[in-house]
Amino acid sequence: MRVLVPFRGKKIYTGIVFEVHENQPENFVPKEIISLLDDFVILPKPQIRFWNWLSEYYLCNLGEIYRFAFPGSLKLESETYLKLKSNTVIDFEILDVNEMYLIQALEVRQLINLSDIESFIPKKEIVKTINSLIDLQYIEVDEKISEKYKIKEVAYLKIKDLETVSAKVAEVLLKLKRSPKQAEFFLFLLSKQTENPEIPVRKSEFFAEGNFAQNHLKSLIEKGFVEEYYLQKDRIESYNGETEDLEQLTEIQKKARSEIDSAFENDKNVLLHGVTSSGKTHLYLEKIEETISEGKNVLFLLPEISLTKQITRRLEKKYGKQIGFYHQKLTDFERVEIWKKVRSNELKILIGTRNSLFLPFQNLGLIIVDEEHDSAYKPREVSPYFNAKDSALVLADFYGAKTILGSATPSVESYFAAKKGKLHYVFLGERFGNVKLPEYELINFKEAQDLKKVSGNISFELVEEIRKNLDEKNQVMILHNRRGYANVVECESCGYVTYCSNCDVVMTYHKSSNEMKCHYCGQKAGKPSFCPKCQSQNLNTRGVGVEQIHEEISRIFPDAEVDRMDVDSMRKKFAYEKLYEKIEERETDIIVGTQMISKGLDFDHIEMVGIPRADQMVYVQDFRAEEKAYQLITQVAGRAGRISGNGKVLIQTFNPNHSVFQLIKEKNPEKIYEYFLEERQKFHYPPFTKLLMIELKHRKEDKVFRASQFMGSVLRKYLPEECVFGPEKSPVARINTLYQFQILLKLPRGKNYEKFKKMVLQSFEEFDEITAYHSIKKDVFVDF
Repeated sequence: MRVLVPFRGKKIYTGIVFEVHENQPENFVPKEIISLLDDFVILPKPQIRFWNWLSEYYLCNLGEIYRFAFPGSLKLESETYLKLKSNTVIDFEILDVNEMYLIQALEVRQLINLSDIESFIPKKEIVKTINSLIDLQYIEVDEKISEKYKIKEVAYLKIKDLETVSAKVAEVLLKLKRSPKQAEFFLFLLSKQTENPEIPVRKSEFFAEGNFAQNHLKSLIEKGFVEEYYLQKDRIESYNGETEDLEQLTEIQKKARSEIDSAFENDKNVLLHGVTSSGKTHLYLEKIEETISEGKNVLFLLPEISLTKQITRRLEKKYGKQIGFYHQKLTDFERVEIWKKVRSNELKILIGTRNSLFLPFQNLGLIIVDEEHDSAYKPREVSPYFNAKDSALVLADFYGAKTILGSATPSVESYFAAKKGKLHYVFLGERFGNVKLPEYELINFKEAQDLKKVSGNISFELVEEIRKNLDEKNQVMILHNRRGYANVVECESCGYVTYCSNCDVVMTYHKSSNEMKCHYCGQKAGKPSFCPKCQSQNLNTRGVGVEQIHEEISRIFPDAEVDRMDVDSMRKKFAYEKLYEKIEERETDIIVGTQMISKGLDFDHIEMVGIPRADQMVYVQDFRAEEKAYQLITQVAGRAGRISGNGKVLIQTFNPNHSVFQLIKEKNPEKIYEYFLEERQKFHYPPFTKLLMIELKHRKEDKVFRASQFMGSVLRKYLPEECVFGPEKSPVARINTLYQFQILLKLPRGKNYEKFKKMVLQSFEEFDEITAYHSIKKDVFVDF
């Protein structure tokens, strides 16, 4: 249950009763609970065990997990503001002393928060006083400042006493003779209500086209002919169409399904490795149906909510309103509604991103993690830092549920776990309907440049292939995984470039908005028209972004409809849906985009994929760079030829003999994973070791430098020298005004890992004993 607790003097926070015990506190004096917000258990036991595991494994505290897991509107805090309800006449005779104090304070100050209320009302009486005045409709929570959940209601209209009025329509119209608009309004409502008596008539229908005004309705209500009433409405629209049954599985899919069933019977989770368009979704649907028929619920995890469109269509047609969605783009009120529906077991299927793991499931039977390799399951920007894929396996275990990890390009760690027998490996090696996989072709861009067979960043060979596809009325995708137009705007005279004032990084030029943007902190600046250092107007761009590729393709193919899909072009509401429909209706010929185009797009007429600058994916300071390149190229290649089997992928590179490109061309997953594992084993990287990254941050560079040196020396005191790397400046030394230093720990797997991890915690305790370093922000990334 939730409770209100005092914190550091005057502050009030909502907390969760996590455990009830009889151990007397030794080193501190406990404070009293101010008020109980619930009289029931709000978190099921498996969720509490899951929180404890997350805290221990990922070295984060339970408070971080609580703040991430709960919608904001379920957390009443000191920053919650109250105000008097407008046009309210207050009867002071019915108020007690505390209620009177609060009303008087609000009359003077208009807005007041919980912290201020404590100065004149005892803490234990605050919640009671507020609730009493809200019930009397004298005060309300100010939603502009602190959105606390309340049910959404929609206004409806009906004829007052319909049976009586229906018999006296002529009499009513006579009374409305001098008000023709009111008469028209009345007749319109009457016809709506008699036409479909079961369907309530929404108030908004009358004002949508501008034929009626509010005063027409007001007069009819005052005359007693019309009544306005409200009905509760979910903020998230549910599917109301017809439901349909699933298609039959193919023989290969049936074999895969029997393997999954066998694995589940032996209490093993499954890694479903299916090539693109092999029908993994179909298998998911079969297992979902089976789980629901057993009376249990399903959690379907996706890396990004934009991927839900096609899977949602199929699931909605089967399960209708029994599906819910949960992700960061929902408003806080919408998240609370889903949270409550999950807790009351109203939803059978929950489709969501990584924060869906924290919903209070009552009867979880299956977790499906689609695109399990995706880095969006393990972002570094949001605390607590955890891998949703690994966490899903643990959560399922606590609920006694089963897990399917699915991908066309599984992570090396998952593949290794499957080969070691920790997961059951199921392989779907053919596309649905025996459709052929796309063919790969490597273009030597260096050779094309030497022969002057290039147009900007596009070789003539790639141009011809695109033209050929367009002539055949097919669609083309171009992948370039770098935002903006150019990496840098440089002065040709003195070499000056524009740096972000908050970060130690050069700002990227975005031509579409004519701005310089920092992709780390979001700072923006206008593009300089002259050099601020030497006043020269001789400015040039360096580097190639997706906007530049889009511009070049548009110039080469002026008659084609060329659209761009990246984070910047998809910011507007429904931008993704609009482009999706354009592609589906074949109004778009060429889609140029970043990695967004590699996910979730399943269209019949995309026959070719071009990758103009493939090298930049491989030459990155990351031991996973080759794995990520393989995954991205294979995923985007999977968009081509999904129906015809004539898909083609052209990879433009300066180094066509690179191992990854050659292995991709061979289309042999087993061989490429063997190559990755051999490389990882040779240099002691995961999955053969465990990596922990410690990142220290502070506004003062010298302070964080000293702190990192001290942390390094403490770690070396407890851990072997060969396990500790650093401290070093982070690849980007300053982000959002904070200087950053990193220490990498490479620890052995198995039993020794737990022993070393305890030593790491001991090191942190020793570091925290230094008062001067309390202001240092410390982030720990487990399984880096």
